[in-house]
Amino acid sequence: MASKVSIVQGNIITQSDCDGIVNAANEYLIAGGGVCGAIYKAAGPELEPFTKKLAPLRLGCAVASPGFNLSARWIIHTRGPKFHTDPDPARNLAAALESAVLLADQLGVQRLAAPAISTGIYGYPVREAASILIRVAHSLREELTELTEVRFVLFDSNAYSIFLNLLDGEELDLRDRREG
Repeated sequence: MASKVSIVQGNIITQSDCDGIVNAANEYLIAGGGVCGAIYKAAGPELEPFTKKLAPLRLGCAVASPGFNLSARWIIHTRGPKFHTDPDPARNLAAALESAVLLADQLGVQRLAAPAISTGIYGYPVREAASILIRVAHSLREELTELTEVRFVLFDSNAYSIFLNLLDGEELDLRDRREG
């Protein structure tokens, strides 16, 4: 089955039709800033004690937790690279998304919402990250058995435009939806 790769401008937490979301996690699997902090806050107080038991999370790897108070059944926590300090950031960013997508597929997730991993406080340039993330999502499309959509959810309008322009250039099945 070929899964769809799509881009949405909005809030990753409000993707109510997605049964899985990706958390751009830190090594310790605790609430952080940005997307990670928002996911932990929305999921509720049960999330952090659950994920702390799964730490440390290796660079480029992914683990899963229940969604707790989120509408998503699963949170897939993946650790992307810190652009200026971690080794081989491009390879590790690709590995982070690949690990998350494959784990979601194994768990039976049908629609997965993912942020622009590593582009916030980890400093990865958005255009370069978008190119890697879209390429990885596209390359996995044919081997997924459960996952029908990988949806990049971008809060920032600039990041949204960059992802959308890159996706248009990839000639992928695009479903562009903006949230109110």
